[in-house]
Amino acid sequence: MTFRQRLFVLIMLDSVIVCTAVGVSGWLLSGNTPMSNSLLYGTALLWLILHHALFVHYKLYKKAWEYASIGELTIIAKAIFLTAAATAALQLLFAQSAPIKLLTITLMLHLLLIGGSRLSWRIIRGGFNKQSGKRKRTLIVGAGSAGTMLARQLMSNSDTELLPVAFIDDDAYKQMLDIMGLPVVGSVSNIVTKVQELQIDCIVIAIPSLSKRQLYKIYTECAKSTARTQTIPMLEDLATGRISVTQFRDVRVEDLLGREPVELNIESISEYVTKKVVLVTGAGGSIGSEVCRQIARFLPDKLVLLGHGENSIYAIEMELKELFKDTSMTFYTEIADLQDAEKMQAIMQKHRPNVVYHAAAHKHVPLMERNPEEAFKNNVLGTLNAARAASKSKVDTFVMISTDKAVNPTSVMGATKRIAEMIIQHMDQLHPTRFVAVRFGNVLGSRGSVIPLFQKQIAKGGPVTVTHPEMVRYFMTIPEASRLVIQAGALARGGEIFVLDMGEPVKIIDLAQNVIRMSGYAVEEIGIEFTGIRPGEKLFEEMLKDSEMMEKQVYPKIYIGKAGQIYYEEIEKLIREFPAMNHAELKIRLLDLANHAWPSEQSDYVTVTG
Repeated sequence: MTFRQRLFVLIMLDSVIVCTAVGVSGWLLSGNTPMSNSLLYGTALLWLILHHALFVHYKLYKKAWEYASIGELTIIAKAIFLTAAATAALQLLFAQSAPIKLLTITLMLHLLLIGGSRLSWRIIRGGFNKQSGKRKRTLIVGAGSAGTMLARQLMSNSDTELLPVAFIDDDAYKQMLDIMGLPVVGSVSNIVTKVQELQIDCIVIAIPSLSKRQLYKIYTECAKSTARTQTIPMLEDLATGRISVTQFRDVRVEDLLGREPVELNIESISEYVTKKVVLVTGAGGSIGSEVCRQIARFLPDKLVLLGHGENSIYAIEMELKELFKDTSMTFYTEIADLQDAEKMQAIMQKHRPNVVYHAAAHKHVPLMERNPEEAFKNNVLGTLNAARAASKSKVDTFVMISTDKAVNPTSVMGATKRIAEMIIQHMDQLHPTRFVAVRFGNVLGSRGSVIPLFQKQIAKGGPVTVTHPEMVRYFMTIPEASRLVIQAGALARGGEIFVLDMGEPVKIIDLAQNVIRMSGYAVEEIGIEFTGIRPGEKLFEEMLKDSEMMEKQVYPKIYIGKAGQIYYEEIEKLIREFPAMNHAELKIRLLDLANHAWPSEQSDYVTVTG
């Protein structure tokens, strides 16, 4: 039905209602107060004209009555009362009298018939929608404004496959009440039992203002049930209108970190990046490419993408050129190996970057245990070459990405990253360039990380492999890791090791179970197999030792560690003797040097001030 057809039907219906209300009122009063036909016809005509005029004024003919609420009914009442008042006023003005009893009864009948017609339409459409097709029984977590809005839209929309049957809410006042015709059946702790009792197929978390910690708590309860769990968009997306309340998404692993993500200080970053030359090593990697994406938002004059793999560098170059084609920013690509000191010098001299983000590294722990020479050449010699080239080219700020595995390292990878940190701190003492390092834990979704591995194993039918039931790790997202790297550059004074407060560590087995459930399977279907701790791994990682942690945050959730002693002479000796070392000797020397560098409780250490 077109709008014009719908408008015609409503006007004709309302005209019949008005005439019926006046006629019935006259008939009811005819026994006591005989009325002339002219009075009835005049009242009906006047009432009809005023009714349509006021309904047009209040746009009541444009309302979608299948979505009507108390607000629409209030406007109807207001329009009808004004119609009655205006009719009486005009009759008093021109006829010197008004049939008050007639007008009063007409008013009541008008309200009843108009309100009833609109309510009937909503009931008919609502009943039709509920019965149309096979719909999934849905439990809505959150009986607030977002939850009730979601319930209303789901009940009135015949296209959605979800049929809301009940609410869950921790507010004791709402429990045992009916909202939108749906019962509030309990709190979050009752989710599992209510899913079974009500035969729920789907759970929708409808609280857009939830913190990460609160979402984690609710999802943990939902995951114990057999129902699929989804959530509505975040509050800022709903407020801007970019996403509607019915555009659900699955709960993502990054939602379950149990803490809020680190945000950026836009102003401080703009000062040292905008209209500058920025170079990123490892620009084709997971972290390096995301650093490039986020840096590009601040519109540097030139962004240099340096990497060893041509395919990944080509991919990020094409992506950035498309995203920022309407800007004056230029992109340059450099295919180079960090171990080539002369090439690194030439690249730095050619582009003269103001800021360097050093993201290139070998990071896979078991692989580096089997290939310590490659870990040393890339992570130690490569960092030294990049740092020396940066200092000779008078780079303002050099930010190296490190890892929590550099703390009390037991692996070759961790040892090489700790030695690279010492190189950076040593360079900072000798050169005007501000050299800093950023240390964080495992990055969700990065190449070689555990999440993609779990997803591949689940796609093959399982089992998911976990090394040890007590294995724990700190986790962050790729965008969050990149933001920390960029923010560190703005905070850099020189020599710092920046550390993110990553909240509580996550058990790998809990992460595996969550990924299985998010993939739509029960843990029992896929299975979890324990494979044993791999060479170089620890049950838990540390961000800083207690003796290193500065109590004061330099930025929300970002700390600066106290620098340990820098054994640079031993590093130089190791570099000289490296060509003659065998596999086993190199591993021992790397771990000995990296662990010997940490200060004991009695040691003097250099305190980095910011």
